[in-house]
Amino acid sequence: MPAIASHDSILAIKSEKSGEIARSNGDSTPQKRRLRSDAAAEQNKSPTSTPMKWTSPRRSLNSSPNTPINGIEKSSDEKLVTRKSPVKKRLFESYVEQMSAVKEALHVSTAPSTVVCREEEQKRVLEFCKKHLEQEKAGSLYVCGCPGTGKSLSMDKIKQHLLDWAKEEGFQVPDLLAINCTSLTNTSEIFSKIIFKIQGRKKINGSTSPLQHLQNLYSQKQQSSGSKMMLIVADELDYLITRDRAVLHDLFMLTTFSFSRFILIGIANAIDLADRFLPRLQSLNCKPLVVTFRAYSKDQIIRILQERLMALPYIVFQPQALELCARKVAAASGDMRKALSVCRSAIEVLDAELRESASKINSTSVEKGSFDQQAAPALEFFNSQANYIFGAIRLHIYLFLVRVDHMAVALSNTFKSPVVDTIQSLPQHQQIILCSAVKFFRRGKKDTTVGELNKSYMEICKTSLIPPVGILEFSSMCRVLNDQGLLKLGQSREDKLKRVTLKIDESDITFALQVWIKPSKFSAFMEFVSFGTVFNNFALKLEING
Repeated sequence: MPAIASHDSILAIKSEKSGEIARSNGDSTPQKRRLRSDAAAEQNKSPTSTPMKWTSPRRSLNSSPNTPINGIEKSSDEKLVTRKSPVKKRLFESYVEQMSAVKEALHVSTAPSTVVCREEEQKRVLEFCKKHLEQEKAGSLYVCGCPGTGKSLSMDKIKQHLLDWAKEEGFQVPDLLAINCTSLTNTSEIFSKIIFKIQGRKKINGSTSPLQHLQNLYSQKQQSSGSKMMLIVADELDYLITRDRAVLHDLFMLTTFSFSRFILIGIANAIDLADRFLPRLQSLNCKPLVVTFRAYSKDQIIRILQERLMALPYIVFQPQALELCARKVAAASGDMRKALSVCRSAIEVLDAELRESASKINSTSVEKGSFDQQAAPALEFFNSQANYIFGAIRLHIYLFLVRVDHMAVALSNTFKSPVVDTIQSLPQHQQIILCSAVKFFRRGKKDTTVGELNKSYMEICKTSLIPPVGILEFSSMCRVLNDQGLLKLGQSREDKLKRVTLKIDESDITFALQVWIKPSKFSAFMEFVSFGTVFNNFALKLEING
């Protein structure tokens, strides 16, 4: 028969229960905090010695009793701080890795595996080098072109191809000397570098200069016989231009000596450098062969960008965004380095937009953190799953998609044009007239009449639900555009029969209006300006071919 509890034990049990009730109601005293610490110490003991006390799931959500549920805690300055879940952390790390990979692929210092759109120029230079290497005959070649046209990059590939070819064909592999003339302390130092490549640290006669030593070396057969051929690639050659032009002239003259053993390739931007600074070589019939690298076209820029992005396992740019970049860069300079810089800038615009959106989402979730405690477990599970699904979709479908509006902002930051500023400051209907002209002339026509242009203008106004102006006001606005140098009006007795042509580039109109016009307000007539893409997240079919 079980023993009957004594009066003292009954009182102890009652006091313990009353303490638990008081703790559940939140009335905490120093003694009760001591009891909680004692209970925590007992929980650390072996479960076999003391039974584990049941606690509420809401209490056991966090180890600290002062931390509220749902993972939101207050710092010392009473600001809400959210804890990152493992799923969000993985998504953020993946985002950072992919962003870094895209920027690296578009960096100027990242050399592609193949140099596209320069096959013809590379072939000419390589055939020149092979010919002189087979004949063991010196020669000079001058590579010129605008900045960012692939000159230096092509020369790096040609050097490697030439060395591989010499090994395969059994020729003696030539020595290779690559010099960037901007690194020289003085212009005549280039001759010292050539001697060091030929003789190493062997000292030369102190009474002769490095140039004189080279001239003596290549003017006597017995001294030059048996030495290897040398390929010298001098980049930024225009840095050797001095007041008397002596260094540049003497460098090319070394290839005219009877027993000279090196092939000189000079690289610079100036197309007429050989004609202006090396006239004596032409009189001696020793003018270097000139290979010109022309500025990249729109299609070439798109192809090069696609080749660089092909190594990535995901799509980064909308095709129309790449086309907008290529059109603007090709019209401005054809500089591939500029196109890469614009694309990297567009990536940064997208990055800033996404970080701002994520910050707003986080702040909104923190503000809504004080929900009912009873619904906490279910809502926490729902939020974690929703965040995972939303994050995955956002990361793989939307996150790395540079749109036309991102590219337009990047181009606006890169190119500052008074024409673009003028177009953006025009009234609405004058902008619509320019859009009508772009649409009309994209059909292959070079000019039209004011009457035909007015019909195109009426169509755009009708589809965009914008009230059109009358023919008299339309003709007046055309005259205003003519005075501003945007349109050119011909002579005729009737305004409708006057010939109209564009005096500015179509890409300037497209670029200016894409930057400034809000698609929600002008979606229909942007349909005739853009390049067939979704603009600013609106589902608009933007075609220009009409």
